[in-house]
Amino acid sequence: MKKLTEDKEICQVSATDANELEKIKKTMLEEEKINLLSQTFKALADPTRLKIIYVLSRSPLCVCDIAQLLDMTQSAISHHLRLLRNLKLVKFKKEGKMVIYSLDDYHVLELFSQGLDHVNHQ
Repeated sequence: MKKLTEDKEICQVSATDANELEKIKKTMLEEEKINLLSQTFKALADPTRLKIIYVLSRSPLCVCDIAQLLDMTQSAISHHLRLLRNLKLVKFKKEGKMVIYSLDDYHVLELFSQGLDHVNHQ
């Protein structure tokens, strides 16, 4: 094996052309984007947050309606919504004194739908 650095070893023969590898390396995502993507997937890895995404995919809802549907406290739901909101997975609008939550955009529904399609395909 060839040494890439003192603590990394790479194989001597690659199955891919060196030029192709260089092209891929030049298109690598920025670390900040990789970290945001990782945080998104971590948020979606929680069953409660997936349930919230599901119910919001059906209809915009207030915290108390989500809490009732998931048989949880409003405080617990608010905690999860805050995280989802910070990652721009859900958004809210105020209607008088009520706060109505919905999915931030169609990408969130696509992430959820693609994951569900994958699970259903197995």
